[in-house]
Amino acid sequence: MINQLLGSTTLPALEETLLFSQARHEVLAGNIANWSTPGYEVRDLSVPEFQRRLRDALSLQNSYQRPSLRGLSRSEPGDALREVRSQLKTIRYHDGSNVGLEQQVTELVKNQLLHNLAVNLLQNQFRMLQTAIRGNISV
Repeated sequence: MINQLLGSTTLPALEETLLFSQARHEVLAGNIANWSTPGYEVRDLSVPEFQRRLRDALSLQNSYQRPSLRGLSRSEPGDALREVRSQLKTIRYHDGSNVGLEQQVTELVKNQLLHNLAVNLLQNQFRMLQTAIRGNISV
């Protein structure tokens, strides 16, 4: 019964988001640690792929389709600025590596923000569950 109750909330999706952001943080930290290693290739976990798989899993779990957030991005896939940003990730440096320290730190900070958001949402979910269990509803 508890599993059904918790499974019908956003807790499973938030848990998966935390696990993903933790794993990605480790990969990005490894990139930063090896930024001066000659020939080192950048490693990363695909955020769009994770989001797609999570969305697919949620749509299978729910009988109805949730609203899509695709239209909320600032730039569309064919946007010229997005093309420039994607090309910056493939620059080769004189030592043969493709690790840009600034790019990796930026990705690390974005990943940290995702992690913090998921933690805050989980805390709110647990507070609401505690309130429901205690029966203390104050308006």
